[in-house]
Amino acid sequence: MTRSANEVMVLAGKAARGAGAPPAQASEFGRAVVHHICAGRDVRHVSGALDALPNGPIMDFPVAFTRVLETGGPSPRGQVEASAWLPLAQSYADALPFAARVTVIGEVLDIIVDVQQPAAKASLGRLTLPDTLFDKMNALAARILVPESDASRRDGAGAGLTDND
Repeated sequence: MTRSANEVMVLAGKAARGAGAPPAQASEFGRAVVHHICAGRDVRHVSGALDALPNGPIMDFPVAFTRVLETGGPSPRGQVEASAWLPLAQSYADALPFAARVTVIGEVLDIIVDVQQPAAKASLGRLTLPDTLFDKMNALAARILVPESDASRRDGAGAGLTDND
């Protein structure tokens, strides 16, 4: 079934949160997943990254790309140990507002960003998400929901009357 790019991005971010990622890393993961699927890359990397939490690329890549950008200059460069995750790393690079390239050098990923060149705009229409991945992300996303109970409602969970007006 096809879904909007925004729906996939939000679901992937919620799935990462449900699997244990902090909000910032989960949000970056959601953006990268959209680019990953738009580029036709193997969705097993997405599933594997969720399985790797609380470690792995969802935790490492946002930090690595931030460190690269913090080095400054027109073409900042850095490396991260995660060569098995090259396709997902490229998806993180594609989600940047600048042109970026990720290559494998030995056992590390070499990240080069050109801050003077805007990123190519991806065509973000409707995305085909395999049912198995959708179901997995949905189940992980459900972990961040507050359980439905009288106690949770008493403590302020759920919509009140003013929210439904």
